[in-house]
Amino acid sequence: MNTIKPICISAFAAIVLAGCGAQKQTVSLPTLPMITAPMNVKKTTALTENQLQRWSHLDIVNDTIPGMSVDRAYAELLKDKKGVPVIVGIVDSGVDIEHEDLKNVLWTNIKEIAGNGIDDDKNGYVDDIHGWNFLGDITKENLEYERIIKNKTLVDDVTYQEAKKLNDDKIAEAKVNQERLSGMLTATTAADKIIAKHLGKDTYTVDEVKAIESTDSTILEAKGMMMRMLSFGLPVVDLKKAISGDLEGMTTLLNGDNLKQDYRKVLGDNPDDFSDNKYGNNNVMGPDKEEILHGTHVAGIVAQSRYNNLGGDGVANNVQILTVRAVPDGDEYDKDIALGIRYAVDNGAKVINGSFGKSFSPHAQWVYDAIKYAEEKDVLIVHAAGNDAKDIDTYNNYPNDSKDKKTEFADNMITIGALNFEYGTKVVASFSNYGKLNVDVFAPGVKIYATTPNNTYRYLQGTSMASPNVAGVAALIRSYYPGLTASQVKHILMDSGVAITTNVVVGGNLKDSRSFTTLSQSGKIVNAYNALLMAEKMSKK
Repeated sequence: MNTIKPICISAFAAIVLAGCGAQKQTVSLPTLPMITAPMNVKKTTALTENQLQRWSHLDIVNDTIPGMSVDRAYAELLKDKKGVPVIVGIVDSGVDIEHEDLKNVLWTNIKEIAGNGIDDDKNGYVDDIHGWNFLGDITKENLEYERIIKNKTLVDDVTYQEAKKLNDDKIAEAKVNQERLSGMLTATTAADKIIAKHLGKDTYTVDEVKAIESTDSTILEAKGMMMRMLSFGLPVVDLKKAISGDLEGMTTLLNGDNLKQDYRKVLGDNPDDFSDNKYGNNNVMGPDKEEILHGTHVAGIVAQSRYNNLGGDGVANNVQILTVRAVPDGDEYDKDIALGIRYAVDNGAKVINGSFGKSFSPHAQWVYDAIKYAEEKDVLIVHAAGNDAKDIDTYNNYPNDSKDKKTEFADNMITIGALNFEYGTKVVASFSNYGKLNVDVFAPGVKIYATTPNNTYRYLQGTSMASPNVAGVAALIRSYYPGLTASQVKHILMDSGVAITTNVVVGGNLKDSRSFTTLSQSGKIVNAYNALLMAEKMSKK
């Protein structure tokens, strides 16, 4: 999961869809023009806080912000239409199902009687009221290459050597970066103390730091430091926590402790035996709410309640979130992902979001089979492309829908790159993976505002955030046009997107400028307004 989570600091140094009767419409949608990208236009003023909080919902033409035109779609296309409920599976670290902005959009298994300790629906999972937790009490995990080094029988010798080389490279990198990162933490802590004293408060915003005027060189140096550090989009306390976490990981790596841990033993299953498939528990929040920040944020992007004056707004307005806890702090197991996909499919999900990924997959076939199973059941899987700023036409990124990176074996999976909110040459997120064959389309993924545990809200970024933005649009289509198949929805998302034909910066490297058309199959960015227009037209064929 490490490659898909919001960017780490070290990178810087049985509800079934009911039939929908004919709806009265006041607008003939297919006659409306599709949104196209304005040429040679750039927003000249900084985004306001309100714009930033919902930029992914804004319009590339009206707002000159590369959002998905979600607000415009609701205002102009959906106001006289009624959709049907859509279940969206969130396969992730877990979701805070008690959150004020999510508790009203949860899937509930009506075939189970809560708390009676009986498997009422006889699916092998006792009291699975809001989903299933395939991790039990696990929060931390090894990375996949570490598991391979510990058990080389999982893979062939070539893959083992690749895993070993990666471990050696990471050790060398940690030796170089440990001192720098330690210095960064010391400098951040010192600067934070100076700024807090100057402002007279412990918590402050980027704008408040930016507004500081002083002739004191110490204060000015602290201001510069905090401006750089706050550009990550995290509050100071979380920033320092993230740096400390990276330092702890480096220490673990340098001491070899990463190869000594066996986190899985507390779960009691055999992760290399797919028939051993009844394990975990029904606590989809896991043992520690702080560890489900990622999944809670992802769920909020899709479905946090719209227009309730709480936090942000979800993309989809008629969604029920089904939680599958299968992604730890570390790399996910293939078995958990495969079983998690199947669980979501069997319980009625029509869209599944997967904001996770890794570069090694010893039991990839189990996941491939689960993707094919989802295709047979007409379920769309939306997957994050990854945060390594690499070309995944050559670089491994699992799971995927092509064993050879050339030919897709299923047509129900769509892979998403991440966009920045700045329309222009920097529209592609600096961290986003790309690939003319293996990335399908791009969507907002920088500074996305959504739910986090304990009734909080936060900006996070990554292709992890771009993926649920697309999952939300997919859920909208499946809600208002339930007759369309998963494959049709996939191609609507790709074909209806807004095409960008200009050159853009790739990987944050100002010297690497390429045509946006070369970074994905579609050469487009997802647009909800266009997607609904195309869905309307396709539904009448």
